[in-house]
Amino acid sequence: MQPDDEICLCFHVSKRKLVNFIRVEKIQRAGQLSECMGAGTACGWCRPYLERLFAEAVWQGLTDVREPTADEYARLRERYLALREEDPSG
Repeated sequence: MQPDDEICLCFHVSKRKLVNFIRVEKIQRAGQLSECMGAGTACGWCRPYLERLFAEAVWQGLTDVREPTADEYARLRERYLALREEDPSG
């Protein structure tokens, strides 16, 4: 695919936009690509490609993937559980 080709056809998000988002935001999970104009949140067709794009970005050093500390991990779990209590459907 070329840089200006759309990856997320639902929201018209280009490969260039996604790669720049990865590089600038230094995201740590493929799921964070949804923060880039909603990529991958509609029909789901592009999710496997988004995961591959993220993996390539990690390999090329465009992002800073790290493991959370134990304290960070515990805080993230608390937030996750609180959100589940607010909306048990999902």
